Parts: sequence; C-alpha cells; structure tokens
Amino acid sequence: MFVKSTNKEIIQKFDWGLYPRAENLLVRQIDMFLKNNDFARNLSLRMGEEASTRFLDWIDHVVLPEDILSAKAIEEVGFQQTDHPEIPSGMRVFVHHEAVFFPVLLNKKKFTEVVLKPERLDHFIQVIGKGLSIEGSIYMPYRKAVLSAHGEYILSAAERRGYNGFCVSEKVTDDTGEYRKVLETFMCRRRYYEGIEEGMNATQVLVEDTCKKLSPARVTDAFFRAERIYWERKNRAGQIQKARQDRLGLGWGNHDHHTYRSSRGNFTRLINIFETLGFICREQFFAGEEAGWGAQILEHPECNIVLFADIDLLKEERDVNFTRQGLMQTTHRGTVGLWVELHGESVLQAGLHHLAARFDFEKLRTDLKQSNINTMNPFSDFEFLKQAFTEGETWRADTERLDRLLEKGLVTEPQYEMFLKNGALGSHLENIQRTQGFKGFNQHSVSVIITATDPRKYKV
Repeated sequence: MFVKSTNKEIIQKFDWGLYPRAENLLVRQIDMFLKNNDFARNLSLRMGEEASTRFLDWIDHVVLPEDILSAKAIEEVGFQQTDHPEIPSGMRVFVHHEAVFFPVLLNKKKFTEVVLKPERLDHFIQVIGKGLSIEGSIYMPYRKAVLSAHGEYILSAAERRGYNGFCVSEKVTDDTGEYRKVLETFMCRRRYYEGIEEGMNATQVLVEDTCKKLSPARVTDAFFRAERIYWERKNRAGQIQKARQDRLGLGWGNHDHHTYRSSRGNFTRLINIFETLGFICREQFFAGEEAGWGAQILEHPECNIVLFADIDLLKEERDVNFTRQGLMQTTHRGTVGLWVELHGESVLQAGLHHLAARFDFEKLRTDLKQSNINTMNPFSDFEFLKQAFTEGETWRADTERLDRLLEKGLVTEPQYEMFLKNGALGSHLENIQRTQGFKGFNQHSVSVIITATDPRKYKV
C-alpha cells in the first residue's frame, strides 16, 4: 500500500500485493470487447505479432455500463471510487491504488469504450487511423480520437501530457505555447559540464524555472519525453524496438519505469530535482551487504511515471534514509558508482541506465533475437513479474575519466586496458511483464542483475 513515511520505516510501508480477481474481472471485460469490435481485435493481434506487446498494457482507461459492471462488483476486487473534477457528466471513476490496473469509468449509458495510450496520438492516427479527427489541439494536456465504433463497442485513443483527468478542453489552454517551448528546452538542454556540481545546479535551476511557467505535471511530461529520446539515441535495442512499435504508431506508451544512476554525493540533489517535478518517494531498497547497492523508487501521482534511482550503499548504511541524508564518497566504487565514474550522472551526460517497458515477455526475447539483439538471463521469473535486460550497450570509455579512475586506484591496470580497448557497459532495454496487478519490484532479483552488470565483470 502506498503510504508516506520517513527514515527506515519507509522500507516496510510498501507491500504491493497480487490481485488476480481484479485482473480476471478486467480481462473478461476486455475479451468481450474484442469479440465485438473487429478493428480492436485485429489491432490487438498486430500489437502482439509486430510489436511483442500485450493489448492490456496499452489501455489508458475503459468505460463500462453500470448494468454490465456494478460499482459494488468493482469495489469488491479492490477498486475505489475517486473524486476528480475532470470527469464526463454521468460517469464515476474507480481506481485501484495498490496495483497497476487502468482506471474504470462506470456510466449509465449502454456503450463500452476502451481507450488506448499511444505516446503521440497524431503519430498513431497517421499509421492506423486513416484521417480520423482528433479532439483537442496539439500539445494540449489531453487529446482523444475515436478509432472504431462497432455498435455499442467503441475503440478510442488518448494522449496525455501532464494530465490525469478524462475531459478534452473545448479551447486551447493558455499553457500550450509554453509547453511547446519547455519541451524544446528539455530536448536541447545542456548535459555536458566541466564540473558535476555546476551541471547539477544548472539542471535544478532549469527545472525550478520551468515549474514557475507550467504545472509540475506538464513539466514532468515534457522532461521525460526528452529523456527517453536521449536514451534511445544511445541504445540500439531501444532503437530497434521503438521502430517496431512505431510501425503501429505506438511510441513508448508502454513504459514501466525509468532508471537513473547517481553518485553518492549527488543523490539527494537528484531526488530534490524529481520532487520539484512532483514525484513522491515510494519504497527504498537495500540490496544486501554483498551487493553494495540501494535504490529509491519514486512515482508521479498525475503522470503515471515511475522512477528507479540507484546509488552505491554500504552495509552500515542499511537503516540510513539516503534519500534525505547526504552520503560521503567512499574509496571504493560499487556497480553504480563505477558506472557513473565511467559515463557521468544519468541526469546529465550519461542519460538513463535503462528504460523498462511492458511486453509479452517471451515473445519479445524471441523477436529481438531475430534482429541480433540478445537478452540476458531473466532476473525475475515469477508468474506475476518477469524481468530481463537486453545485452548491454557498449559505450566508448572517455580517456580522461579512465585516467582519473586509475590515478585514484578505483580500477586496476588490466581493467583500465580492458575499458580503453573494448569500452564499458552502458545501457539496456528492460523487458518486463506484470500480471495480477503487481506494482512492486523483487529486491533479491534486482540485486542479482545489479551484480551481473558490473562493468568490471561484464563480458563485452
């Protein structure tokens, strides 16, 4: 359950459960919908065959008649009615706060509507919509288009840019032009600095300044659209899979979480940047004495974006709230710390360590292999959670960085020569499949992959 807390209590306050009854209820409704809408059924098949994804993972929300699904029935499986000012007249919104299920809107009319969530609605329409009209102007907080109506079964698609309501504004919002400018600013923002402190300060100021012009949720949406593009430029697996999804106009609307790596000295600053954007800290991880690693999970309450922020952590710091308490740099670098020394801070020049998106787990592994993209052994292989990285993208090592590492005794001569000759492990695409609404992560499993991707051990 999502409960705010402080210090070491935060680790115990998040107990993400399994909700098979809720999942079964939703799957039954979607199966019935697909049987009654040929266009949606064919699109669902193409999502699986051409993009290795599941139709369920592309659903933004559904609208169901109350005579088919009652409020009592959906509340019995864990959904709760949510008050929201941006709800169409005559509808009620139900959300499962402890799971990854999409919202369900109940209405007194007879139609059923499934609304998909491509990353960019105009791209989606260009590919599969054949000239369909879109409600809402470009860069507005919420846009929507009807794709196909078969009797009382309607397939639609929506685009969100920092908005969690369900109503399209009838006029262009005042912030649309400002959003466009902010998006361009983040796309082109400076990421290389002479000093890390200068770079972190500049990034913090940039985020604070843009949040004075736009709502934090709108700024967040623009920021992470730019972050995904920057990561993709440096990751071949991401490029290939994005191209597969773009053949259907989908983009990265199936993203699950974005992972950042940080030095110990800059971690609290990184968290402060995210909190300025409106993120809320969820559970903390301490991976164990042998792993030398910890993480803070963050979630944005309006943007459906989850972050994984990694940091080197010592065994004696297990009960330290490292999100708030600054940590001194150590004489040793763990997996995360060495990666940062080799490539830079994730929020600056290095970019995301990996983007995780939701897929048909086994099919993606098979399909990517046909494009010469191999997948590492799964580090989670449960019925409710499957996770695996693609083999790491190798980045050329910067000679000045390597020289400093050698001078400080943080790498050995053989390691120095290996990085200089072969480069060092950079980034991944993460293949993740969730079922039964599971919202969390398996701490032991994540620890295994952290160890397996240490640049000193990984075979390039």
